[in-house]
Amino acid sequence: MRILVIEDEEALSDFIVLELRHEGYEAVPAYEGREGLEQALGEEWDLVLLDLMLPGLNGIEVCRRLKAAKDTPVIMITARDSVMDRVAGLDSGADDYMPKPFAIEELLARIRVIRRRQEKSQSPAPMSLTFKDLELNIESRMLRKDDQWIELTKKEYELLFIFMKNINRVLPRDLLLERIWGHDVGIETNVVDVYVRHVRNKLDTRGGDIEAYIQTVRGIGYVMRHEKD
Repeated sequence: MRILVIEDEEALSDFIVLELRHEGYEAVPAYEGREGLEQALGEEWDLVLLDLMLPGLNGIEVCRRLKAAKDTPVIMITARDSVMDRVAGLDSGADDYMPKPFAIEELLARIRVIRRRQEKSQSPAPMSLTFKDLELNIESRMLRKDDQWIELTKKEYELLFIFMKNINRVLPRDLLLERIWGHDVGIETNVVDVYVRHVRNKLDTRGGDIEAYIQTVRGIGYVMRHEKD
């Protein structure tokens, strides 16, 4: 994990860098705002530790410009601990806030939290969802049933995606309406029934059981179950 430490107090910066390297991180110091911003933008970093009060360019502006160009996580470090300072730091895009003085153990713990978030976000997303003989391709938004490809409209795909992400979970009409149509004015809950019927018609290619894939739960909504009750 590469960490850029932008801190103008050299003694504190050297201490942080030393502790980070001791923990196995690749840590690099910068002692001035513009210099730190150039390094942050010019190289790839997993995290930036950023002091609020910096010569040349303050930490708020460094953070704002960095976040406008990259998604690099930022932990703001500052001796100023007023509510407005914290709000300003977070509003500029900082992911966390550490007031001085702080225990190095707490800083390391917060870095571990950032690292876990990154690892979770970098885990590969599934390329497809499967249910019985159905395979829903996430990239192409196409549905395969056995060896036949079935085209879906945008709403049909979104509806089927929600069902296949929530196998065995009953999904109320209101929830489906909110997830897919949001708060569009004039949309009624019966639009869910209409689109469920469209999807069923595409799945039921042989004129069999219309609830073989999407089952109706009376008075509530719909569910995809592996086995009927």
